[in-house]
Amino acid sequence: MSAPDPAAVDAYLTGLQGRICAALEAEDGAARFRGEDGSEGGTQARPRVLEGGAVVEKAAVNFTHARGAGLPAPATAARPELAGAPFEAVSLSLIVHPRNPYAPTTHMNLRLFTAAPAGRAPAWWFGGGFDLTPYYGFDEDCVLWHEHARAACAPLGRGAYARFKKECDAYFFLKHRGEPRGIGGTFFDDLAEPDFETVFAFVRAHGEHFLAGYLPILQRRKDTPWGERERDFQLWRRGRYVEFNLITDRGTKYGIESGRRIESVLASLPPEVRWRYDWHPEPGSPEARLFERYLVARDWVDPEG
Repeated sequence: MSAPDPAAVDAYLTGLQGRICAALEAEDGAARFRGEDGSEGGTQARPRVLEGGAVVEKAAVNFTHARGAGLPAPATAARPELAGAPFEAVSLSLIVHPRNPYAPTTHMNLRLFTAAPAGRAPAWWFGGGFDLTPYYGFDEDCVLWHEHARAACAPLGRGAYARFKKECDAYFFLKHRGEPRGIGGTFFDDLAEPDFETVFAFVRAHGEHFLAGYLPILQRRKDTPWGERERDFQLWRRGRYVEFNLITDRGTKYGIESGRRIESVLASLPPEVRWRYDWHPEPGSPEARLFERYLVARDWVDPEG
């Protein structure tokens, strides 16, 4: 098994951060990302946050390169024995909350961990993926998104997309609500096979296919007319996003337990959100269609293409 190269991952993810921020700024046309570079306690952080845009209501594209004496338990699900070991982590995590309710929210995370447990061989693994959360579903958007998710899995060969789509559907599921967060994409964790170069190519493919899959959808939907009804439903559905991030998401738990700056950890949360007691969409409405057609297990593309 080849040795991991955190410096190469750092270089790729910082470059990707810049490209994604530039693309979102160009799409919005006016708003700009706020940058706050800092280094503290072995951690280099480059958070980038955009707020109040005409197209992008809020986006956070945050890079972190951390070194620590004790790996937080949420960092690895498969190898709990590594918790507490000295570690290094390089990650890019992003969220985009568009203003228009017809444009979906999206999320991506790409990360490398290395750990050096006492008396054991050093370990490394990648984790991450990307997913899409529409408020009003469109078949063509779902197909495009999953075409790029499938293409992003190509470096790992046959069966990879089906595997990581299934894991995405399972992970981004609100157990306390009994419903998925969105239409999925890919999710992978504790991934170190077959070797570093191949898995890093797989991670880079995700970085390249993210914008290629998301920007056309945002461009299609950003100018769709909408009113208070659509906005109200968007804010209500954002509540589910908040619930998942605060109750379930391991990335949020890792950020808190590892002592990351809390403003950066919670930057993924939407700027406005709404809850209603025991509300349900009217049968036959566009809002009900989201649950009936889109928030269900479905193959949007042929898994093997």
